[in-house]
Amino acid sequence: MEKSYVSMFLLLVAISCALAKDAGKKDSKDTTAKPKLPQTLSRGWGDQLIWTQTYEEALFRAKHSQKPLMIIHHLEDCPHSQALKKVFAEHKDIQKLAEKFILLNLVYETTDKNLAPDGQYVPRILFIDPSLTVRADITGRYSNRLYAYEPSDISLLHSNMQKALKLLKTEL
Repeated sequence: MEKSYVSMFLLLVAISCALAKDAGKKDSKDTTAKPKLPQTLSRGWGDQLIWTQTYEEALFRAKHSQKPLMIIHHLEDCPHSQALKKVFAEHKDIQKLAEKFILLNLVYETTDKNLAPDGQYVPRILFIDPSLTVRADITGRYSNRLYAYEPSDISLLHSNMQKALKLLKTEL
């Protein structure tokens, strides 16, 4: 009789342990699912970087700080934009170099025709110097979309960022 009590006790302990593990998994899922944070101005392109809120603010800051402006046109639901954003945000050299720019990322088109010199497509990255001139000479590798970059073009983007900074020093 004593053996049956011990067996029953062990069976109850095993069942309660199994139920506790299942309950723990459900609880941990609920606690690890973090609420979605409000979107920052970086929109995931580099949360540690300082981003401007509007095109007008970016132009003002570029002119007064004598730093070049880098404008990233993208869409949240575009797979090409999302792929470039991921590579851009993970590239340590680009993130470091981006600190030397006034930064703006736009998920909408502006009314300034200078920001779409060859059409309105995404992703599109343009550089503007402190004299508020769009650097038409700093382009990507595509002849039909001059300011387009793909994740595989990240080293070209890095070198174009360096070029924008170098031209800034030699021309001003």
